[in-house]
Amino acid sequence: MTFSSITFVIFFIIVYSLIFIVDLKLFDNIEDNIRKKTKHIILLLASYVFYGWWDYRFCFLMLLLTVIAWYCSCRIYKGIKKKLHLILGVAAPLIVLGFFKYYNFFVDSFADAFGINSTLTLNIILPVGISFFTFQSMSYTIDVYRSKIKSYDILSVALYVAFFPQLVAGPIVKANEFIPQLNENRKLKISDLSCGIQIFSIGLFKKLVIADNLSVFVDDVFSKPNAFSGASVIAAVIAYSIQIYCDFSGYSDMAIGTAKCFGYEFNRNFDMPYISKNLTEFWKRWHISLSTWLQEYLYIPLGGNRKGKTRTYINLLLTMVIGGLWHGANYTFIFWGLLHGLGLCVHKIWRSITKQKKFGMIGDALSIFITYAFVCICWVFFRAESFDIALDILKKMFVPSDGIVQIFSWLVFSLFVLIVSHIVGVIRSKKKKYDRIHGFYPILDLSRLSSLIIFFTFIGLTLALAYTNANPFIYFQF
Repeated sequence: MTFSSITFVIFFIIVYSLIFIVDLKLFDNIEDNIRKKTKHIILLLASYVFYGWWDYRFCFLMLLLTVIAWYCSCRIYKGIKKKLHLILGVAAPLIVLGFFKYYNFFVDSFADAFGINSTLTLNIILPVGISFFTFQSMSYTIDVYRSKIKSYDILSVALYVAFFPQLVAGPIVKANEFIPQLNENRKLKISDLSCGIQIFSIGLFKKLVIADNLSVFVDDVFSKPNAFSGASVIAAVIAYSIQIYCDFSGYSDMAIGTAKCFGYEFNRNFDMPYISKNLTEFWKRWHISLSTWLQEYLYIPLGGNRKGKTRTYINLLLTMVIGGLWHGANYTFIFWGLLHGLGLCVHKIWRSITKQKKFGMIGDALSIFITYAFVCICWVFFRAESFDIALDILKKMFVPSDGIVQIFSWLVFSLFVLIVSHIVGVIRSKKKKYDRIHGFYPILDLSRLSSLIIFFTFIGLTLALAYTNANPFIYFQF
């Protein structure tokens, strides 16, 4: 079941109706605590149904990690062998993640390194969203150990790990941001439903209209780059940068919108990343929940920038390489992470040389172009099936060559939409006098007829322009 399916719409209506019934004044004689727990049980069961739709067997895996995180956090909170239970609470998710996602990768790599035939590879099915719920269960235990949050009851922990809007592809939600919301008896509101549906619809447009339509061109070129001209390959790389942005930010919007419908707040996961003036800013705007997770639970524990310049650069490289490996068991992902780590190191060196001197509008424009170009080159390794294909694509990009020339109309349309939306975001940020340029959700007042006409026209355009063939979200594989 995906957010962009009719099945999900039916599922959402059923779950929302059940929560609505619990909130009815008919049951005002019921204590708030019982009403709250009833709603949490409904959401938890719905989340397991949502996840079990792919493969019910992996529900037991998620439940196991939830119980381990809850048990370890309880023991840590009580001061019972805190370090031992911290190790258990971190090791269990890592072992599960390592087995399902990386076992065959490391076995094959070992066999290739020593020139032997591997007989130890297994036919392992990768659970959908395993990278996300393992990170959340692990971070919960760590936060209790750090005394950032207290230990909560098993129901709250289970719902935090499994809450269906963010379960499969994030954003990675922090326990200290979400579980306190569960402690409040949040009732359904028309204003939240109106806002949530609009945010969801924006994500749906990004996914079905932009990302999925671009995927046709991108898949074609990346499967046989040598058949296309250099200009077509460059266009395909640009198209992929837009595709992955609209695909993943679209999912994040749908997750944020769905949670909002039920009265829960998720932080923004993308904030116009392609206007970043440098790579450091890019990672503050791209997949924000992952970048902050890596910073808080990996980069800072490694020492961050507290142990000298050399150690800072090493920590950056390690963090980004591990971040690349998190995305997939493939050397192309590791190299993608390494490139970003090197880019971040270069930016730190440049910043220390220039003393963060400003270079005016032309300098800003040039910085945005260089950052975007570097990110696109890195995307080649992220998207390519192998190093050989990635190198073929880079060769086509930088060495003039003949081939099929294809002007893909959806790329032109997507660029137009992206540029216009970013211009609006910049103008609005200037008007609001924000310290930094921010994107925003254009929320309408649906109690007004004009707003309803605009909203339903937007929905109609989304359905009319949507790519009709099923196309899974890119981050489902992670």
